[in-house]
Amino acid sequence: MLDIWYLVIAGVTLLLSLGASALVKSRVAQARQIPASSGLSGAEAAALILRHTGLDGLKIELHAGMLSDHYNPLTRTLALSHDVYHGRDAAAVGIAAHEAGHAIQHANGYGPMWLRSVLVPAANIGSIIGPWLVIIGVGLGAAQQAVPGMAWWLAACGLGLFALAALFTIVTLPVEFDASARARMLLREYGVVGHDEDARHVDRVLTAAGLTYVAAAATSVLWLLYWAWQAGFIGGNRDR
Repeated sequence: MLDIWYLVIAGVTLLLSLGASALVKSRVAQARQIPASSGLSGAEAAALILRHTGLDGLKIELHAGMLSDHYNPLTRTLALSHDVYHGRDAAAVGIAAHEAGHAIQHANGYGPMWLRSVLVPAANIGSIIGPWLVIIGVGLGAAQQAVPGMAWWLAACGLGLFALAALFTIVTLPVEFDASARARMLLREYGVVGHDEDARHVDRVLTAAGLTYVAAAATSVLWLLYWAWQAGFIGGNRDR
């Protein structure tokens, strides 16, 4: 039987993801046309920030892939894509400073970042296995082929696992927005960008990037509500 709500949520979340991704690519492309007033590359800007914050021992490495930039807390490494590592534009220094912001969070023991790291294993498992356990539990209950309570427990476990995955996306929001706030402040403080065109484009890029995480969190919450409804935990759908 066709589930109209499944199709609605799938359509809405797809549009959210595609819209956020398109916005980031558009703003990054525009910001690449605007030189950083300092003339520094992304790698040089990140190194400057790390040096001034006492983290000059961290490695900054070239990383393959487009917009694949990230900070690895296990190896204490900033991995920057080619255009960010070598670029001397507003997009490059903005993205590089954002990743440096994550390094600063790690060094300062920023709480949400620590919590996100703890949630990574459970989130990876929950996003994959959680919905399947709910489906199996609901299916067994509908077919009345489970021992009493077994279908409910399967669905509850699946929902709990998926809830951890959703929590991961929610906890990611303050981590990403805080890193961007640090990037904006430090880029100006150390003179990497001015107060005009390049700073404005840095802000546009970081804001768009933040919206991708908002879209991811909204997607997770919508699917969590959907699976909770399917399992009968909300909306009186227990008999489905």
